[in-house]
Amino acid sequence: MRIITLTQFCGLAGMMFCSLAYASHVETLQDAIASQVKTEQSAKKSQQEIDTLSEQTDQMLAEYRNVLRQTESLQIYNAQLEKLVLSQQTELTSIDEQLLNIETTQREIVPLMLKMIEVIDQFVALDIPFLPEERQNRVTALQDLMERADVSLAEKYRRILEAYQVETEYGRTIEAYQGELTLNGNTRTVDFLRIGRVSLYYLTLDNLEAGVWDQGWQRIDDSYRQAIDKGLKVAKKQLPPDLLVLPVKTRGNAK
Repeated sequence: MRIITLTQFCGLAGMMFCSLAYASHVETLQDAIASQVKTEQSAKKSQQEIDTLSEQTDQMLAEYRNVLRQTESLQIYNAQLEKLVLSQQTELTSIDEQLLNIETTQREIVPLMLKMIEVIDQFVALDIPFLPEERQNRVTALQDLMERADVSLAEKYRRILEAYQVETEYGRTIEAYQGELTLNGNTRTVDFLRIGRVSLYYLTLDNLEAGVWDQGWQRIDDSYRQAIDKGLKVAKKQLPPDLLVLPVKTRGNAK
């Protein structure tokens, strides 16, 4: 049997103590490492959560700013709409007033227009008889026009003024045209010469007879035939304007 000395026992005890101490240290180190790993994993997870929250916060902030911009735009748009609505209401009020005035004007102007047509009809009937069919047809067309519902009041009034303008123009122009003349029961084609509204003459196509209107057709001296023929050519622009010596009616007589 081997006898272990005290010294050997102490050495063995020291070695055992060191082994236990080392094992305890290793275990403590492993625990520390595990704790550190756990801490890092937890920190990583927290950082991920923080990053996610940060992204969500940035997204919400962007959406909030976008909503603010839209709200501001809507406020400006609504303000503009309010101004537009107010302007339209003012315009509608003005239109209502104009319509009322138009109705009043129509009630007043229609009788006036009818009177104007009546006057021009009487004027044509009493005037010297140049272009009788053309002028009477113009009056008849105006009378028919007043009964048409598809023509505006403004157009009717314009046509009446146009007829007055044509009649006014007759007073400062000369004109030559051919037409039918009935005299002593005989109807024949002659040349008519109109000098404004002062005088109306005729000359037969063979230049053998001439006459003037004086409350009826009156033959005139043959000496005037050449002047009437010259006047016809001037009116047709076949000759330049020149002095014409022609008889005119004075107090119902040709002079």
